[in-house]
Amino acid sequence: MNFAPSQSALDHAGVGAESIAELFWVMLIGGCLIWLIVVGLAVYAIVVPGQHDQKKTRMLVIGGGAVFPTIVLTALLTYGLAMLPELQRPAPEGSQVIEVAGVRWWWRVHYRMPDGDRVETANEIHLPVNEPVEFKLKSEDVIHAFWIPSLGGKVDMMPGRENRLKLHPTRVGVYRGVCAEYCGEAHTQMAFDVIVESREDYDEWLRQQASPAAAVSDDAEAGRKIFEGSGCGACHLIRGTSAEGVVGPDLTHFGSRRSIGASVMTNNADNLTRWIAETHRVKPGVEMPAFETLADDELRALVRYLGGLQ
Repeated sequence: MNFAPSQSALDHAGVGAESIAELFWVMLIGGCLIWLIVVGLAVYAIVVPGQHDQKKTRMLVIGGGAVFPTIVLTALLTYGLAMLPELQRPAPEGSQVIEVAGVRWWWRVHYRMPDGDRVETANEIHLPVNEPVEFKLKSEDVIHAFWIPSLGGKVDMMPGRENRLKLHPTRVGVYRGVCAEYCGEAHTQMAFDVIVESREDYDEWLRQQASPAAAVSDDAEAGRKIFEGSGCGACHLIRGTSAEGVVGPDLTHFGSRRSIGASVMTNNADNLTRWIAETHRVKPGVEMPAFETLADDELRALVRYLGGLQ
């Protein structure tokens, strides 16, 4: 699947975004009404010749310039406040719970399983269509903000505090999520892919993500040795192997992801080669070192190994 053509609440694919779009249009119409009345009165005062009746003028100024805008603004405020209870209502009990942590400059994602276990992935979120999902959001360093424009509103992610967000996607597709709070040098490159799919596809994906890394082929064995020998396992976790790092993203099923580096580049062999060898040129500020000393054949072997982690 490709990205949806528009990443906007006005092209909504979720209940929350639909409410935001509805509120936008209502507010726009109300603002236009106030503008028309106020500007109309100004035009009337300028265009109509002669001296205006003082009493009539006072009524027009008070009515059109104060009373009417107050009534419209009060109605708009009441309408907006009436939407809050539904937007703030938590997801029903038994809904999928997803824990997301903002880390400069990527996303750590945990899925809560029915048996209480957690499945970790990174920089990509899968959601079942037409089902509410509860997000538990936090930050591991500075203030971030979690926002998927096509699905709902944004929520700040604060160090030492957990915020919650309910999303209810209504349309299958691929959407883009972003950090909407400036968080440092690579802020604009802190994004993630959101895949909304059928319940059957979602269950299959989650089952696959919960499994340990598959046994590597003979072709990829050399890459696994380079991965371990280069110290990559000190930062990255690959379940089922000796790589048990927790500093960086979980790479257990890295090959199945759509993108590299928090949606910086499409996940393919050429881009992965560049990411490993020229990390700071691709995404300045990241903590991952560039492995420029690897020979070309070593780099190809490492890329083959990581790409095979499906």
